Amino acid sequence: MFDLILGLDAWVLASLVLALAFVLFFEFINGFHDTANAVATVIYTKAMSAYTAVILSGIFNFLGVLLGGVGVAYAIVHLLPVELLINVNTGHGLAMVFSLLAAAIAWNLGTWYLGIPASSSHTLIGSILGVGLGNALITDVPLADGVNWQKAIDIAISLVVSPLAGFLVAALLLLGLKWWLPTSKMHNTPETRKEIKGKKHPPFWNRLVLVLSAMAVSFVHGSNDGQKGIGMIMLVLIGIVPGLFVLDLNSTTYQIERTRDATLHLSQFYQRNSATLSDYLALGKAHEGEMPALFRCDPKQTEVTIEALLEDLKGITDYNMLDPEKRIEVRRYLLCLDDTAKKVGKLSELPSRERADLGKLRKDLTGTTEYAPFWVIFAVALSLGIGTMVGWKRVVLTVGEKIGKQGMTYAQGMSAQITATCAIGMANLFSLPVSTTHVLSSGVAGTMVANKSGLQGGTIRNILMAWLLTLPVSMGLAAGLFWIATRFVG
Repeated sequence: MFDLILGLDAWVLASLVLALAFVLFFEFINGFHDTANAVATVIYTKAMSAYTAVILSGIFNFLGVLLGGVGVAYAIVHLLPVELLINVNTGHGLAMVFSLLAAAIAWNLGTWYLGIPASSSHTLIGSILGVGLGNALITDVPLADGVNWQKAIDIAISLVVSPLAGFLVAALLLLGLKWWLPTSKMHNTPETRKEIKGKKHPPFWNRLVLVLSAMAVSFVHGSNDGQKGIGMIMLVLIGIVPGLFVLDLNSTTYQIERTRDATLHLSQFYQRNSATLSDYLALGKAHEGEMPALFRCDPKQTEVTIEALLEDLKGITDYNMLDPEKRIEVRRYLLCLDDTAKKVGKLSELPSRERADLGKLRKDLTGTTEYAPFWVIFAVALSLGIGTMVGWKRVVLTVGEKIGKQGMTYAQGMSAQITATCAIGMANLFSLPVSTTHVLSSGVAGTMVANKSGLQGGTIRNILMAWLLTLPVSMGLAAGLFWIATRFVG
């Protein structure tokens, strides 16, 4: 951490601190914006007191970030085209980060103030896409290349499918409970239970399931949404002080050797499949000149990139042996080789077995570039956890009382929370960002329909409007702010 401060110009240090503060503030907002959804049902059903629920939720969010890994973090980062990631300089790095964060924070605060369960995931992803498209317009890059569209499509599918699945699965789960235990007390609302039994809290087993599922939602929310903050901080660090963070300087000799071996095996893989890939990669053809400082990742430059990378890593047992410019160069080569390998893996003529081998090689290639220091993970976990404990009331009221025309039963709360936990947990396994807000609120809506309670049109309309508008509005805001910011950084 001290290496980060020593030797930096005052304005770079100030910009870095401000950028990190922006990311952590976004995660703080994310905490009270999204976690309200995680605790809404457990608070509304009186399974836990509000303050106990949000404190425990904050703790489980904190743990979720610490233990969640970085797969989702880099799924977010790689929404940006590889050229923008490898060619960014300090000025444009600052413009990129501040633009997307300012847009995301503005929309998140606005929807929270109105009590609308909007998605922080949609907001952040829209902002990143906006910056990518804004950069394409400014640099005359085709819009088709301005964003990693394949990654964007994969994420869009997960963001669209997850709430629909949440609606359907929660509804089916509730119907299953009603069929299995039609006379159970779990089908009472808190108001009904108080009138009939004079009791404030749910039956013991219902209460236990509600509490455990709420904490599980908080944990998976932390592991999914917290990683988005980790990805943003890594963008900040790589954009502003690249020499220190483009590679994991704590990589062991073994990890570096795996990277070097993966590069060599990749070359052998291409030679083994030269009959299929020769034209696509221009294998065996002469390449003249050196790799330029700013370049696009051209598959036809693969051989020269491999040669240059192996030369840079020759005899290297510690990345600290490389000067900052060489570290940036090594990362550039690694990202370009990974980008080309990803494209090669989609070629239909490549046998499925070879495609699987290529996927394993890609993991070894990016092992020392896709990482996050512990202090980054801890800072995001703390911000998200603290944010959980404030500002939750507005959205809890919406989820608990304004989605359905009747009050939520204990069974409905359990069905929605169990569904959300499973959906977000599955997304974590496949390193896909999903929206806790949309999965849980759609799950509640599904149980209302299954319970024949009806839906409140005004609330549903507001949620759908936020769902439809979040991406285009955040994209437009981020693109506009990025265009303005680049006017000042040249």
